[in-house]
Amino acid sequence: MSRLNPLDYDSLDENQKRHFDNVVGLRGLGDDGRLGGPFDAMVLAGGLGRNLGRVGMAIRGDTVLDRRFVELAILVAGQFWKAEFEWWAHEPMALEAGVPAEVVAAIKSGDEPAFVDPRDDAAYRLCRALHLDHQVDDGTYATAVEHFDEVGVVELIATSGYYTLISMLLNTHQIPLPEGETPPF
Repeated sequence: MSRLNPLDYDSLDENQKRHFDNVVGLRGLGDDGRLGGPFDAMVLAGGLGRNLGRVGMAIRGDTVLDRRFVELAILVAGQFWKAEFEWWAHEPMALEAGVPAEVVAAIKSGDEPAFVDPRDDAAYRLCRALHLDHQVDDGTYATAVEHFDEVGVVELIATSGYYTLISMLLNTHQIPLPEGETPPF
């Protein structure tokens, strides 16, 4: 059960209502009347939440990166934070975007993936270094720039940071999976 109380639309301020209406327009409401995922928490944050939503939309649709590498970065963050909802939501998206099933399974279990595509390896190592070491060594950085240019590296870092924040929101508020779903971790 979520720690967040269900949103009462009539109690929301104008900023919160605008964000609520925007999210409903994009995603709809869940069967339980909630926005679901991190979105109830983001609505509570009003203007900040609306701007976080804009960042999320940019990451998911306005980057130089192929969706495959965005989803791989999201999985690395979700696994690091053991964010059940995040993993549940993005595992199928990663598979659909072309992240190999064996790579997804290895990341999920915390094992070192065996990469065929060197770009997958470069994205994984960059994102994993950020989470584990809080730094990126020169070799990892150079390899990432070789595959994604500086712009792509900035976008991978931004994706890691944004989905760290989302994982923190989900974990802190104990956002549950939809009814009947099995927790991935």
